[in-house]
Amino acid sequence: MNSLQAIDRVAFEIGPFTIYWYGIIIGIGVLLGWYLATQEAKKLGLSKEIFSDLLIWAIPIAIVSARLYYVAFNLDYYLDNPGDIFAIWQGGIAIHGALLGGVIVAYIYTRKKRVSFWQLADIAAPSIILGQAIGRWGNFINQEAHGTEVSRSFLEGLYLPNVITNQMFIAGAYYHPTFLYESLWNLAGFGVLLFLRRLPIKRGEIFLSYLIWYSFGRFFVEGLRTDSLMIGEVLRTAQILSLLIILLAIFLIWFRRKSGYAKILYLNDYRK
Repeated sequence: MNSLQAIDRVAFEIGPFTIYWYGIIIGIGVLLGWYLATQEAKKLGLSKEIFSDLLIWAIPIAIVSARLYYVAFNLDYYLDNPGDIFAIWQGGIAIHGALLGGVIVAYIYTRKKRVSFWQLADIAAPSIILGQAIGRWGNFINQEAHGTEVSRSFLEGLYLPNVITNQMFIAGAYYHPTFLYESLWNLAGFGVLLFLRRLPIKRGEIFLSYLIWYSFGRFFVEGLRTDSLMIGEVLRTAQILSLLIILLAIFLIWFRRKSGYAKILYLNDYRK
């Protein structure tokens, strides 16, 4: 047993319903991201409802795809424990799965509404990475997605608040707070994307820059984690996907510029 008291995963209970901090934190990230996206959409002359409508479809699909992705790479466990497939409040949703589901929904939605997928993706990119920065704190509460074992003196050398250091004491040992590394990286990425909005950058390239920034950080953070989804015994799924996403995003930036698809500047969308 831990000699240090861990933060209770349960925030509060209402009758028979249990509300977990994990869900609250994810909800805060989603709502804040939605607010920022709707405000930016308004500046670009788009209806604020466009992201509200998209969210209604994207959130449940993203959650399902994130969970299915996670379950697929832990199939042996879930075949033996099928009831746990639906226990998402315990954690176990994969961001790459959520991103894939969200992109598919957004593409279908923009085709039906006859609006630019790349424009909406650019608007959403800062909101997505900010939501990810916030969402990692749900992993902190759940004491999951941590890195390899370290000493308490190592954590104290990072000048972390005691609440973080103590929460990283899990089953008798201290661990790298990889949730914090990724959260801070994503928060920095949020600032970078807001800066890129003010530059003469082509439509679609803010979203593609998000993919590059996030994947670059995720590749290195993933190397520290002990709970990585694996392909075989050696290959970490998130690292492979991160490399592929970086290469794909760079290729799309080059191809769209060379082929003439990327003609419109993001700044051109602002109302004069």
